[in-house]
Amino acid sequence: MRVLWNGLAFSAGLGCVAAAWFGRAPFWSEARPWPLLLVLVFASFIVGLWWVFRRREQGIRRGGFELGVEWAAVLVAAFSAVVALGVEAQFRLASWRVTNADPAALERVGRHVMTGYRDPAFVRGLIERRAIAGIFVTRRNVGERSVEAIAAEIAGFQAIRARQGLPPLWVATDQEGGGVSRLSPPLTRLPVLAETVRSAMTDAARTKAVDDYAATHGRELASVGVNLNFAPVVDLDHGVRNPGDAFSRIWERAISRDPAIVADVAGRYCDGLARHGVHCTLKDFPGLGRVFEDTHRSAGRLDASVAELEASDWIPFRQVMGRPGNFVMVAHVVLGGFHPSSVVSTSSEVVGGLVRERWHHDGPLITDDMCMGPIYFGWDGIGGAAVRSLGAGVDMLLVSWDGDQVYRVLAALIDADRGGTEFRAKLDASAARLERARGEIVKR
Repeated sequence: MRVLWNGLAFSAGLGCVAAAWFGRAPFWSEARPWPLLLVLVFASFIVGLWWVFRRREQGIRRGGFELGVEWAAVLVAAFSAVVALGVEAQFRLASWRVTNADPAALERVGRHVMTGYRDPAFVRGLIERRAIAGIFVTRRNVGERSVEAIAAEIAGFQAIRARQGLPPLWVATDQEGGGVSRLSPPLTRLPVLAETVRSAMTDAARTKAVDDYAATHGRELASVGVNLNFAPVVDLDHGVRNPGDAFSRIWERAISRDPAIVADVAGRYCDGLARHGVHCTLKDFPGLGRVFEDTHRSAGRLDASVAELEASDWIPFRQVMGRPGNFVMVAHVVLGGFHPSSVVSTSSEVVGGLVRERWHHDGPLITDDMCMGPIYFGWDGIGGAAVRSLGAGVDMLLVSWDGDQVYRVLAALIDADRGGTEFRAKLDASAARLERARGEIVKR
């Protein structure tokens, strides 16, 4: 019986080691600090129980196997506590480094970071330190509050920037329509844009429907202080269905399979937002309509040839991305026919070589959420990926699901900024693109 108990404790200890190792991972973001506390309580319980039994059973001879299992259980429990404390210490160190960083360096790298948040005090502190240039507003920031209350909170953040003499924050949300309507309620919940397009019987009817749709989004988003919407989806609907895809679900969100229709609708939608001072975001480059995997969890592959993509999936991007002020969201997917060893969001070959050099695109690029699996669990982690992404030519890093990860991102960027003039030159060129985009939408 004692061996069984020790075996169960050993198995539970292995689970605690895993929980400790991933205790700061984004999927724990809504449960913190419970993983750390539970690991420490479990480890203390096992070690304490072992000590009590050891004192009671002094002089009792036991077999080597039983002692081995007992010691293994104790050591694994103790190791889980060490791992948990080490992971927490690493995070605290990154937080301390950002909080105590050189203000000029922090502001320089912070121009390229947008973060989500749960506690307004958290994001207010980052804004006051000039550590970020944008915030992501979603359902958890809205709750049951009114438009006026949300607008007042955002206006308070913007007032800090105004006192600092800095440009306004980029305030972003996901308001595509349908299931991806992060601010509804209180904003109007419209159907997916694809449904609006399908219901139009003529080209003229489609034009009016899209214009009205965009006007509603633009007007309402501007009313709460949002100036950047992560819409429209311009991935083509290739009929790919993945029953295990819980988040991407492109087949539900894509406008059409016809690239000409997608380009026309996306262009009209972006123009409609711009009339209200709201930037659009074309997503998800290089296109996820052919990708089976859910890129929130793992890096999918897009294995179509470049020629095939240029003749179909990339048409809407090429036609609309060059319009002044429009953003493009870069996905965490591998473009197999171009750069099979890296996801597009960190690929200098795709972002720098294809988009910036070959296409001569000089508009703003933003990553998909850096908290997603392909980035966070990548070989160099979220910090290394952030450095590679900006180095490749991306302009803004989105850290939306787990705002705590912004400390790791900023700490890595500060190190890279200190490392040489080449990376700093990349940041300066990127900052110029962002500010130019801000001015362009005002002129439209």
